Amino acid sequence: MNRLARLAVLVLPLALIACGPPSTEEALKKAETATTKAELEKALGGPTEIQKLGPLEKWTYKTSDGSVTFVIAGDKVTLASGGTDKKK
Repeated sequence: MNRLARLAVLVLPLALIACGPPSTEEALKKAETATTKAELEKALGGPTEIQKLGPLEKWTYKTSDGSVTFVIAGDKVTLASGGTDKKK
């Protein structure tokens, strides 16, 4: 196996780990300035789950240690909350 192939075999798993979902804290920080659905999607990508009730939407993003939920009224992000799976 040549050197480049060996390097790729060693680096690829590390790169894949780095591409995983952010932590709850990181996701909340990335979305801190988002005030519209478009800004939120730009900051975090598409949500893992969307629930709709009339003009309200609840966007949930899975994180590496739990989830983050945003409540959206019309086009405006109105509330953000996050919880982790860490046991106290």
